[in-house]
Amino acid sequence: MSSGQEVGEIFGNGTGPATALLRSPTVIIASVGLWGMNVYLFRLFRIDYVKVLMLDLVKEREAAMKNEEVNAVEEDEGSDVTNGSGNRRNGVTMGSNGKTKIGHDSSNDVTASKLIVFSLSLLVLLHFSTKLWIDVVGGSTIGAIFVFYSAVLVGICLPLPSTSWIRTACDTVFHRAFELINPRCFCFGSGMPRAVPFVDVFFADAMCSLSKVFFDWGMLWHLAWHYPNPVPTGWHSIVIPSVAASLPYLIRARQCLIMYTIGFMKNDPKKYQHMLNAIKYSTSLWPLCVSAYEKTVESPEEKATLEKILIALLAINSTYSLAWDVVMDWGMMQNPQQFMAPIVSETCVPSGSSGSKVAAPTCAHAVLRPRLRFGASTSVTILLVDTILRYSWLLRFYEQRLFPSNDVYILCTQFLEAVRRALWNLLRVEWENIKQNRGSKEGDDDEMESEYDPFISSPSNMEMSPRAAQKKDRQHVQKQ
Repeated sequence: MSSGQEVGEIFGNGTGPATALLRSPTVIIASVGLWGMNVYLFRLFRIDYVKVLMLDLVKEREAAMKNEEVNAVEEDEGSDVTNGSGNRRNGVTMGSNGKTKIGHDSSNDVTASKLIVFSLSLLVLLHFSTKLWIDVVGGSTIGAIFVFYSAVLVGICLPLPSTSWIRTACDTVFHRAFELINPRCFCFGSGMPRAVPFVDVFFADAMCSLSKVFFDWGMLWHLAWHYPNPVPTGWHSIVIPSVAASLPYLIRARQCLIMYTIGFMKNDPKKYQHMLNAIKYSTSLWPLCVSAYEKTVESPEEKATLEKILIALLAINSTYSLAWDVVMDWGMMQNPQQFMAPIVSETCVPSGSSGSKVAAPTCAHAVLRPRLRFGASTSVTILLVDTILRYSWLLRFYEQRLFPSNDVYILCTQFLEAVRRALWNLLRVEWENIKQNRGSKEGDDDEMESEYDPFISSPSNMEMSPRAAQKKDRQHVQKQ
């Protein structure tokens, strides 16, 4: 979720310098590079992030296969229901033994080095395309942006073996993007809606951090529509980019309502959590609305009043989102009485302390949760940085002192939000992996790798086998 849901400058000459248009490709390039950092850390700490993201799709595919088998038996067609080993989509492969596997061609592996090199290449292409189009050709910034996007599209579509992984990744992204708007209910029946898989939840959350990118895209197309004339001052100039910026939050709130509906139909006692999550995303829409309306107000008194309302809404959204990050998305501090007891009784020890042969839980483990795949120090650091970046909108009070223009301020907040999302991804995938492991059987443990922290691990933790570590994870989650 964006650290500061507010709109930027919209009005300006269609042929004049519009550096704000360079924000969206720059932030997207940075997000690609930061995802490469995520991939590197997931593999360093031996977390199978592909399995974590795709497991719900695997279960959905297996359930569909079982239903087909049941229907075939009921129809008594006398034909065996088989699934060839070549049936595959988005990393989900049906094995010849009837069991779904997660896999892909090794040549199309998305590695950290590929992502980082790709992001650097895009950054160089963006620089040279804008310089060439503006300084040499004498074109506008709008034209330079379209030249950049066109060059990227052509480069991806060229049938080169070295870029096949990019085409595969783009196919997956476009397919998951379609699933975000694809109706998951039976509109003309009384069946239960299809549950939203974790990969779509993860993807929609990433889109929320790119809300201002959607705003810039809406502004870009609005400028292009009126090009080369100036954008006329009017309500549509505010509404179109603001609606584009609100789309990620609306999509994510819709997912929460779908899961609430499923929980209601199943009489799930925890269905209220999905409604609370939907309310959280709705708190991101109000700052967008107030900020957009503030751009149309001319009275200084009314602007001052709206500014106070906007600050209050941003504070509510940041606090609500931070609490949800820690408790629900990362599985930490879920039982205040449980984590306060060791601190009050002083039974925990600071991280890195030694001297006792008996392994005692660190204070970080006692406060957060017993299992921290990234280590206590790393997890605490991520939590603190996420807390600071959740309130990065406070930079608005120092905008004139720190930033030369409003566009630079918005670009800075976009970068900070991209960094926050990359850190959030680490603990979110870690917690989802722990929850998924609680249902795995001992016979499936061979597919999992060791879970010790290569940097911050006590000798007792390093001696723990992968199977024992998974058993500890399942016991912790079951207690909660």
